[in-house]
Amino acid sequence: MIKKYVLAFALLIGLSLAASAQAKEEFLDNRWYVAPFGSYVNPGGDRNSDNAGYGAGLGIGKIINEHFNVEVRGFYNGFDDKTNRFPQKNGQWDLVGGTLDLQYYFMRDKFSPYGVIAAGGMNSNVNGRSGAGFIGEVGTGFTYEIFDNLLFRSDVRYRYNNNFDANLTPARHTNEYHDMIVNVGFVIPFGPKPQPVAPATEPVVDCSTLDSDSDGVNDCIDTCPGTLAGAKVDGQGCPLSVELKGVNFEFDSAQLTATAMTILDGVAENLIAYPQKNDIEVRGHTSSEGTSKHNMRLSQRRSQSVVDYLSMKGVTNRLTAHGYGEDMPIADNSSEEGKSQNRRVELVWIGQ
Repeated sequence: MIKKYVLAFALLIGLSLAASAQAKEEFLDNRWYVAPFGSYVNPGGDRNSDNAGYGAGLGIGKIINEHFNVEVRGFYNGFDDKTNRFPQKNGQWDLVGGTLDLQYYFMRDKFSPYGVIAAGGMNSNVNGRSGAGFIGEVGTGFTYEIFDNLLFRSDVRYRYNNNFDANLTPARHTNEYHDMIVNVGFVIPFGPKPQPVAPATEPVVDCSTLDSDSDGVNDCIDTCPGTLAGAKVDGQGCPLSVELKGVNFEFDSAQLTATAMTILDGVAENLIAYPQKNDIEVRGHTSSEGTSKHNMRLSQRRSQSVVDYLSMKGVTNRLTAHGYGEDMPIADNSSEEGKSQNRRVELVWIGQ
């Protein structure tokens, strides 16, 4: 019987430590407390007692986590004794002892039910005989929070007592006793009750105020995020066209400059990463120097150079080259600044 109580107590200690690790971040209350209590004792028949008794005690405990308390308790119980050998003589049982309690709370709230298991020692004195022995207790109870630092508590326990051959009741030929204990008292925690901390929440961002790819269409309605910088887009943020500024060629040639190839490297990376794989037309344009026929051929060769370079860099969109010569100016060809603007290469998304 004793081994069973010890094993059960050790098992609950292990569960307490495991639960402590899991509940550490979730349950903040780990205060120490004192717990004065009074007891009603209903002794078992083996004690030769006709009457119930009373007692008192004090516990000192600590809240471990969301489910477990550990508590050291000392107590005194007393009740009348009436032996079979001397029915005219009434004696007194005096029980003084202490236990180490492990309480498991099924929940922590204003009303908090719990189960308890305890082990300890007790000295029993009756009719001039005394003996120290082992006690084990198991029971159930509840606390009710009156204030943050005052809780009402009550539990009912079965107590097993073994007095190790002390022979306190020789007529009964037993050293094992079985009692029922009802405890009523208070729990008084030390210090302020920790308040639960609300979990951190990510701030709610209004997508209508965001434009992640800077295309002029807010993120709420942008169905084509990640468009190339500088691209013209439709109302849903999908690309229509983009001028490849800085993509220049050697004089009167389709040979890309070193600067142009560097720019196209970045364009290729963006097109490879961009999820939409629509066909793209690469349009070449020139200024008005030279004949219209020459400029048409030159713009075709230049747009083809861009197609070939982007394909070589791994762009998987279907690319087509189209030269427009000097037919689609965007500035006045009578000035050097205007001519420079007209000499350009554009990407135009087809079927967008």
